[in-house]
Amino acid sequence: MIYRAETERLMLREFHPETDAEPMFLLNEDPEVMKYTGDKRFASVEDSLQFLRNYSDYEKNGIGRWTVELKSTGEILGWCGLKFHNQEGFIDIGYRLFQKYWNQGYATESAFEALKYGFQVKNYNEIIGRAHHENLASIRVFEKLGMRKIDVKTFDDYCDVEYAISKADFLNSL
Repeated sequence: MIYRAETERLMLREFHPETDAEPMFLLNEDPEVMKYTGDKRFASVEDSLQFLRNYSDYEKNGIGRWTVELKSTGEILGWCGLKFHNQEGFIDIGYRLFQKYWNQGYATESAFEALKYGFQVKNYNEIIGRAHHENLASIRVFEKLGMRKIDVKTFDDYCDVEYAISKADFLNSL
């Protein structure tokens, strides 16, 4: 199943390696974007392309991260979506946008659509979000989505607060 969703301003879609490799490389080149992620930067556009070509979350788990495009221009803003963490057994919401799109509501708008997909289509009972306690922008997005802080602990060097929202709470907020 190919997933696409639209909001008033955005198109969410599965990655297209050939067209998304360069924007995703550039996104990961920005130290401010990567500050709280703990992820390694791509060494080249070719590395980004190989990552996207080998991205198997859609097939393995029926969910994944999606490219976020501005509908009015087709410009790629970054990515957003769900991820299944097999070892820990949870679904998380994540997003990463170019700085020029920060503070305009795009992260919240795209994450809301991803949560809606997770609860209404995939029928998940709970989705979590993890962030570094200093990443106030991500924490604000979690809170705007109706997520509640459930834990503060060290998951890794980049992630120490955990938020969650249940299917019932999300659907009741619609």
